[in-house]
Amino acid sequence: MSSRRPPGLSVRLKLTLSYAGFLMIAGALLLATVWVFLLRYVPERSGFNPGGFSPTRSDLLDAFTPRAMQALAALLVFALVGGWFLAGRMLAPLARITNATRKAAGGSLSHRIELEGSQDEFRELADSFDAMLARLEAQVAEQQRFAANASHELRTPLAVTQTLLDVAGQDPHHDRGELLERLRTVNTRAITLTEALLVLSRADQRTFTREPVDLSLLAEQAVETLWPLAEQNGVTIETSGVIAPTTGSPALLLQLTTNLLHNAIVHNLPERGTVHLTTEADTGSVSLTVENTGDTVSAALAATLTEPFQRGSERIHRDQAGVGLGLAIVKSITQAHDGTLTVSPRVGGGLRVTVRLPRVRREA
Repeated sequence: MSSRRPPGLSVRLKLTLSYAGFLMIAGALLLATVWVFLLRYVPERSGFNPGGFSPTRSDLLDAFTPRAMQALAALLVFALVGGWFLAGRMLAPLARITNATRKAAGGSLSHRIELEGSQDEFRELADSFDAMLARLEAQVAEQQRFAANASHELRTPLAVTQTLLDVAGQDPHHDRGELLERLRTVNTRAITLTEALLVLSRADQRTFTREPVDLSLLAEQAVETLWPLAEQNGVTIETSGVIAPTTGSPALLLQLTTNLLHNAIVHNLPERGTVHLTTEADTGSVSLTVENTGDTVSAALAATLTEPFQRGSERIHRDQAGVGLGLAIVKSITQAHDGTLTVSPRVGGGLRVTVRLPRVRREA
């Protein structure tokens, strides 16, 4: 913790003194210039002329010095008063920004500066601060909503476990094998949810090392892993595309690809469904697109599927039911890799999900 600093001069007073000092220096230079100019026309000694004696430099000094001092004193008063007023006008936007900062530090993120006037440095600072507050408010709201949903999802398996144990305790003749099987199922779901939350947290914090990654190879690995699940559900997987080099965490990007493919398989037609994986590359980016057949999805529903604990279809086998974090994890991993995620309904039913990431040049 830093030590408390002693109070110093306010910025307004510093600006006032700066304005006054600059104006005094300018006034002194102007008077010096006038003095030097007058010396050219005043002799050092008095001499006789038809009109009388001419003034000397000493006479000029006696007459000029008091007037110069009076002018400088008046200029000082004017500079201090005017500088104080101008500094207050200049710092008024900063005072509004400071007030908004204090409110934000106190927990109020809904306050906005909304500075009026032309586009200058203060206006740019205020607009940037308003944008930051809006982003923080949205993130806090999302975290609160996520925490509430996560608490609810984690409470469900615990409540089910407690109920099973209570029933078994009241019925000593209850089938222990059935009880253990149900407890194992509930425990597995809780473990899956916890692991998903950990992956989501890791992606949000960006605590990973970036390495060269080829999205086309990750797509092949995901297909090999989930091929048995696709056969079990009667889903055909088709792949196409080109080498798609990028940088990031191979584990997280593989998790992203696997999540997309898993969702495409389980949220599909009951039979003869199709999933198509495509990788593309252009000048500045690479992309992975996963399309699947399935029920018709509205654009409004598709826009919410990346939110935590949102499920797009209830027609999923119970042993394949996810925890509602698949696309939320995909979105978080994509953002952690400075990419964009697009989820849109597919013509004829199903979804089209595209992940676009920055491209890197492969070393020779």
